[in-house]
Amino acid sequence: MKLTTIKYVKIKVLFLLLLFVCSSISAQRSIRIGYIDTEYILQNVPEFQEASSQLEIKVQKWKSEIEIRLTDLDQKKKQLSSESILLTKELIEERQEEIDIEEKEILDYQQKRFGPNGDLIIQRRQLMQPVQDQIFNAVQEIAATRNYDYILDKSEATMLYSADRFNISDRVLSLITRSSNRKQAESRRERKVAEKEDDIQKDLEEREASQKERGVDTSKESRAKILADRKAQRKKEQEDWLAERAAKKEALKEKKKKIAEERAKAREEKANAKKAKKEGVNLESEIKNDKENSVETNSAKKLSPKEILEEKKKKILEDRAKKAKVEKEKKTGTVGEEKTKKLSPKEIRKKALEEKKKKILEAREKARKKKLEEQKAKDSTSTKNNN
Repeated sequence: MKLTTIKYVKIKVLFLLLLFVCSSISAQRSIRIGYIDTEYILQNVPEFQEASSQLEIKVQKWKSEIEIRLTDLDQKKKQLSSESILLTKELIEERQEEIDIEEKEILDYQQKRFGPNGDLIIQRRQLMQPVQDQIFNAVQEIAATRNYDYILDKSEATMLYSADRFNISDRVLSLITRSSNRKQAESRRERKVAEKEDDIQKDLEEREASQKERGVDTSKESRAKILADRKAQRKKEQEDWLAERAAKKEALKEKKKKIAEERAKAREEKANAKKAKKEGVNLESEIKNDKENSVETNSAKKLSPKEILEEKKKKILEDRAKKAKVEKEKKTGTVGEEKTKKLSPKEIRKKALEEKKKKILEAREKARKKKLEEQKAKDSTSTKNNN
């Protein structure tokens, strides 16, 4: 009996010791709590601020529309009040009804824009939803990597006091900024720069967190200085790369421009050569025609004095007939219209050639007639001599 009692006491003591050890081990790991300030984060997200300013412009526009309509309505009410003495009862009721309808329309419009389910509430919700999702994802990531047990929101919870070392708003903001920068980075180089920034930022955050845990005081000024120096270095690298890229683009542009100018010059020279060749052929044909005309006119000029006199008379008569015709056409107004018509150089050359051809044909016809007459004269003289 005594042994069993001793054994029972030993077991009880061991159990109490084990319980004490477990409680001390669990007490060694303290509960980690952090908090964020949503309003501070929203104020430092550029996309949210830009969208908020655009929404504010819309709100001011809606308010001004409502104010203008209300002012107009008050004016109508005052006018009806002053003119009610001169109006009949039916007219007063009719105008009052119009005013009531307009007032109801204004109230409906006001409710549509600024009511509980109005455009302002809906658009603000749509505006905040993406940023709230980003904040939630960032908080989840930080809680998982930093082993936080609780993360509170200062803007929603009533916090009488909170130490700055538990504020993780800057970390959340940096995560949101990095994710937006990664989305905006289009080229491979820009994505690499963004990834490099992420690594540097994570390194700084880890260093700061470890220093906080060790009790070392990390000032925001030194952290900001390190960040500013590194950002300046990255900015310089990016600017150098952009300048090099712009120079390459400019050189390529100049090369393309030079090639285009050379091609245009070659096309122009080819067109000019073709035109000169064509004009040379036309000139040769005109010279040839002129030579033929001169030969034919010279052959036609070998006439007797009597025939020359007859030709002159005939020419004078033709000139008179032409002058009479021109005078007649002037009276009817046809000549004036024909003269006012402007001919192209090609048409002028064509007309000159036609006139030359006409003269040659006339000269040939005259020479043929003359030969026939001479032949007839010879035949008549020979018959007379035979008789």
